[in-house]
Order: sequence, then C-alpha cells, then structure tokens
Amino acid sequence: MTGDQQYWTGSPAVGSRPDEVPLLLPDVDLRLATDRGVFSAQRGDRGTRFLLLEGPPPRPDAAELLDLGCGYGPIACALAVRSPGSRIWAVDVNERALDLCRRNAKAAGLGNMVVTSPDGVPADLRFDAIYANPPIRIGKPALHDLLTRWLGMLAHEGTAHLVVQRHLGADSLARWLTDQGWPTVRRASRKGFRLLDVTAADTPPVDGDCFSSRRRHTRSLRDWSSDVCSSDLAHF
Repeated sequence: MTGDQQYWTGSPAVGSRPDEVPLLLPDVDLRLATDRGVFSAQRGDRGTRFLLLEGPPPRPDAAELLDLGCGYGPIACALAVRSPGSRIWAVDVNERALDLCRRNAKAAGLGNMVVTSPDGVPADLRFDAIYANPPIRIGKPALHDLLTRWLGMLAHEGTAHLVVQRHLGADSLARWLTDQGWPTVRRASRKGFRLLDVTAADTPPVDGDCFSSRRRHTRSLRDWSSDVCSSDLAHF
C-alpha cells in the first residue's frame, strides 16, 4: 500500500515525512501540518474542498458538530473557525492523523475542538450536524457499519453532509441510506463528486422522502460568505 492508502488504519506502517498544505477558503486561511499515512497528505483533497464550499453552514444554535474521519483536520478546523460557539468533534482511527489534527487546532488557536478516537465519544452524545468525506475505500460492509453507527447519533432534525465520488458509488450509497431510513437528497454535483444531505431517521425529510437529485433550498457556505468568488470552485 502507498502512504495515503493506509489512512484508515490505526497505526500507519509507512514512515513519517512531515509536510504542510494550505487551507484557503473565502473565510478560512490556515496552513495545516500533514504527514504520510494520512488522507490526502500532499495536497488538499478536492472532495473536501467541495464540501467546505458547497455544504451548508452550521446552524447558529448548533452545539455539537462532528467531523467523521477527520484526518489532519481540514473540515474540523474550518467548522471551528466558522462556528466558534459549537463544540467540534474531530474523530478518526488513525493515531497519526489525530496527532496532526490536535497540532493544527492548537496552532490555529481553535479551543472548541475535541480530537479523539471513536472510543472517546460519549455514547449518549447527539450531533446537530455531521460533516464527512467518508472512507469509501474501506469496503461496503465496513462503510455501512460506520455510517450506521454515526448517523444513529444525529440529533432530532440533525443532518449529515457527505461528499462522495460518483464513480465510487455515491448514488447507490444515497439509495441505501434512504432505504435504511435516513432520507437522502443530492445537494450538489461537480466534476464527479456528489454532496449528499442525509436527514436524521426521526426527522421529516425536506422536499421529499427519498433519494432525489433536487437541491435543497438551504444556503451553501458559498452563498453564506459574501466574499467568495467564482474561481473558488474552478480549482476542482
């Protein structure tokens, strides 16, 4: 396996080679420490950037937010900047990634982040929103188990925002989620990526009750920031 392909393991066998990548968004400007053995170590991932530009901002009253599979922390750090009144849970199984995420949070002065392995999350905690670029390559059974566990921790009226590559099964995953009782709609598509909104199982769906290509009429982070320019999405 190459370094990046080991990102879903607890202790990557590949040797360390520290690096840095920029996280530059209309409202976020950070440099994040990375290393071999974590996801997208050499440059920012296009799917993650798509999620951070097109995904909806957290609700103003959101208390608990989850970055599932946080890696070195681009999603969690962006959420912490954008929602300073929320507690951001950055969760991963990869110890190297967790160490990097902690360092990046500290370097950015983000005191509202909790960086932990899955075992460090209280079982009775409920999330107002989940943001994730899920590890599709772990295989369908493991992915389904992962999503079943964490989507079950959504609060009433909570929503998960998942970015998935179309050719890696985004549409079939959306249908599976809907069949399992989590109504799923496609918020946006760009250059092979799907952005899916997944509603908590006990919440009435918005604009329909099954997987749909219709966009939800909620604002994206791109709409939310008045400073964003058209070139931001041109980088995908």
